[in-house]
Amino acid sequence: MLKDKKIVLGITGGIAAYKAAELTRQLIKNGAEVKVIMTRHATEFITPLTMQTLSCGPVFLDMFACIKDFEIAHIALADYADLLVIVPATANVIGKIASGIADDLLTTTVMAAKAPVLICPAMNVNMFENSIVQEKIKDLGSHGFHILSPAAGELACGTEGKGRLPEVPDIMEEIEYLLTEKDLMGEHILVTAGPTREPFDPVRFITNYSSGKMGYAIATVARRRGATVTLVSGPTHLSVPSGVEFLSVSTAREMRDAVLANLPEATVVIKAAAVADYRPAVREPQKIKKKDDDLTVKLERNPDIIQEIGKKKQNRILVGFAMESEHLVENAIAKMVGKNMDFIVANDLTKQGAGFQGDTNIISILDRDGEFQELPLMDKIEAAAIILDKVRKIRNSQLNNPEKERDPFSASWKTAGDKDHLQ
Repeated sequence: MLKDKKIVLGITGGIAAYKAAELTRQLIKNGAEVKVIMTRHATEFITPLTMQTLSCGPVFLDMFACIKDFEIAHIALADYADLLVIVPATANVIGKIASGIADDLLTTTVMAAKAPVLICPAMNVNMFENSIVQEKIKDLGSHGFHILSPAAGELACGTEGKGRLPEVPDIMEEIEYLLTEKDLMGEHILVTAGPTREPFDPVRFITNYSSGKMGYAIATVARRRGATVTLVSGPTHLSVPSGVEFLSVSTAREMRDAVLANLPEATVVIKAAAVADYRPAVREPQKIKKKDDDLTVKLERNPDIIQEIGKKKQNRILVGFAMESEHLVENAIAKMVGKNMDFIVANDLTKQGAGFQGDTNIISILDRDGEFQELPLMDKIEAAAIILDKVRKIRNSQLNNPEKERDPFSASWKTAGDKDHLQ
């Protein structure tokens, strides 16, 4: 997502300067171009040679140096940047920028920059909580600077508190957010993700292999693109995506309740969760003890959440998923037609790279107008972007043709959906 983006990375004199090395490596790995500015004090913590090697280019230290010919460094770097990031940002540099002081290459570049500036404070907890520092951080925010709040935890000085530089993945996500076009602004996207767990005693439950990665990827990319995002998730080991409203559930009925409670505000619903179709009819209050004979557990149907949404869809865009082991397209069509979706994302779990748990997917997209899009193996973040492109396309069509009544489903889809063997 950062391919060909131009980032100027400013490093100041704090112990967390070493994390700028890993940040640079990740930016380059993700396709960004990086130019590094280091303050004089930053060079006491990490060498320019390290940053030069990782960024694949010269490190800029001298305010009066020319980049090439007669280009003045701070002007050329400011013009170059799609985004300027300061990692770490010390109390000193925060105070200088907020006060309009430009006395070195980094601060003069910030003053000349038209691109967004992301400031990542990192310092001792007492310094961070100092009222002057807090006032200057607020001042920077009021002037349009983006502030990534520090994390809490053990600090380099041995104390505990807020002041740790956020972890590199968190900084990377904020950079992605700032550099992504906000083409879904105004949408409230409700996403479901992960498996459900259907218990039959206090220690055992029925579940599936879903990791939640596809739904979490959709929530992440939707937030990057400016949507308000509510993520309803079954149990996973994934970190909650930044900037989303997160609701944790366990069973299918809990997921249904959470989805319906949040449905009125949603303009788009994307049901990526692998919801259990059945649950034990009886949940035993005590652990079922092993016996010599067989155990029979009676199952009963869970609510069909997406079918319920389809009946009250109104102007919402409704997206479902179909993971199949056979008759992929036919089963996906039947599901889309029967549950009143705008489009469905289908994948064949027998294909390598398309099943549960992995970071990749192989998807096909079928919509109610009869369009079929078959896509190759790709990262789930890339797949999420394509799914959201489809959401945007449908919304744009609705906005451009507000009086047009859509045919419920294309004739070919309706025929397929009516076949008895697909029900």
